[in-house]
Amino acid sequence: MGQHTAWLPGRSSYTLLALAALLSGCSLLPSRPAPQPAEPAVTQSMQEEPPELTARTAAARTALTQMVNLQEQLYRIAAPILINNADLCRNHARNLLGFTAKNRYSYSGEFVDAAQNVLGYGDQLEVASVLAGSGAARAGLRKGDRLMAVEGKSLPAGQNAETQAAAILAPLVGSNQSLNLIIARDSRNQNLAVPVTRACAFRIDIGNADNINAYSDDQRVMLTRGMVNFAQSDEAIAYVLATEIAHNVLGHAAVTRSAYTVGSIIDNLVAVRPDTSQLIGTAGVKAMPQELDAAADYLALYMVARAGYNLDRAHAFWQRLATQYPPTVLNSYTAHHPSTAYRLNVIDKTVVEIKAKQASRRPLLP
Repeated sequence: MGQHTAWLPGRSSYTLLALAALLSGCSLLPSRPAPQPAEPAVTQSMQEEPPELTARTAAARTALTQMVNLQEQLYRIAAPILINNADLCRNHARNLLGFTAKNRYSYSGEFVDAAQNVLGYGDQLEVASVLAGSGAARAGLRKGDRLMAVEGKSLPAGQNAETQAAAILAPLVGSNQSLNLIIARDSRNQNLAVPVTRACAFRIDIGNADNINAYSDDQRVMLTRGMVNFAQSDEAIAYVLATEIAHNVLGHAAVTRSAYTVGSIIDNLVAVRPDTSQLIGTAGVKAMPQELDAAADYLALYMVARAGYNLDRAHAFWQRLATQYPPTVLNSYTAHHPSTAYRLNVIDKTVVEIKAKQASRRPLLP
């Protein structure tokens, strides 16, 4: 499968905030010879039947639908964390478009069919999701809007549209407070002035694996399907997202020299059908030092509170995770973050600290 562009941070791959990638591809086709008498063509057209729905195609449609639903869930939960913590993200904050866009060529193989028949994608880039609270949401951009032009420049369609559109959009997003978009909605073109959104510029991805884990490589955050299903509630998912975002803000992948290893895992798991053999053993990921984990927990709890999520069940969630999936379970979250007791102590103290600031109406600054 191809990648997903989030016009929030990142490149492709159903990312959450990726700068902007709207594709533009004018395919130049050679001129065709004059058609033969219409009768044969009409006869052939009338005899055409829709392609057979094979078991593989049906499975691809199901897999893509499940992946897209989980990705949208992550976007929704991550939105207030990314937007409300731009100041805490330091040099990782950027002006972002606040939406993701895709077309059928964002996928490959049988997933092209799934993108067309399940998601309704065609050649033109189409809004896949809008970040809640972003300038795009305030401007009225909707899922399903087709992206036609920006600042008077036509946006590409067809193959490689995401990459080509990113080249057009990135400099505009970086230098403007608002972008003039022409979108197609209900068979009509509309003009929208879309304010850029200052936010933490990290891609947020869903990982297609059932191990209970989360990954960050200083640029991206990924929660596996297994972790999302384990966490269940928005609140618990927010705890995990914020912790991985905090690891990125603090540059821990660089400190531990794990960016390449973790990055390769993320690259693999964004595929609809990843190579899960790469997760055998420890997958080359070393355990995070307890001081780094504690520093990420401290910052993450502030991010969660500033995003409006409740902190009361943070201790219970991390305790439950460590109890059900201890460090002996390879490729589980706790195997890579084994210092549970140390972390829980820091979490408890931080929650008390934050609640005291909330009670006295002091700024929530770590």
